[in-house]
Amino acid sequence: MAKLGAGLVVTGLTLGAMATIGLLAFQASGAQDRALAAGYVPPVAPLTSPQPTVPPAPPLPANSGTGLRVVYSLGAKQVWLVDPRKNPQVTASFAVVPGSVSPPVGSYPVYSRTAAGTGTDGRKIEHVVRFSQQGAVFGFSAAIDQGAGSASPGAVPSASASAAASTDPNAKTGGIRSGRADGQLLWDFAPTGTTVVVIP
Repeated sequence: MAKLGAGLVVTGLTLGAMATIGLLAFQASGAQDRALAAGYVPPVAPLTSPQPTVPPAPPLPANSGTGLRVVYSLGAKQVWLVDPRKNPQVTASFAVVPGSVSPPVGSYPVYSRTAAGTGTDGRKIEHVVRFSQQGAVFGFSAAIDQGAGSASPGAVPSASASAAASTDPNAKTGGIRSGRADGQLLWDFAPTGTTVVVIP
């Protein structure tokens, strides 16, 4: 038996590999055409349902104070967290549900905070930020139990759910309720001494 040189063996193997790759490439190039001719339809990625859009928050009203502050609009039932050191200055804005009485228009310092407790309406609440006490205690909070009508922890409780939980229908409740996520934002933003500006 004749001995083959190592170079000849490597050359033979290389040519065989290249021929195999060429054949596979040729077969693959026609596979798509044959599949389409046979009626094959490639799978399409499923369409995702559009995410619900949140309407943009109203712009910060003019004459709403200066400096680091929480702005609460009685008419718009909206809160803005304003930090003039940031760009944009409004770091968050969200809708709220007022209590049965409203605080007078004016500027107030946050005078007390409580991590969790029970509101004047009898509901369990968290992130209580109090800023005024004039016939009723006024402050922001988030209801822990959002009520039967709300499935989302970020949802703002409805006025009817807040009223239904009240232990006394004649009670003057000054709690201004937000969703839990917004309540956390306000809690983190407004330590004791932070200015709260109440506007019409």
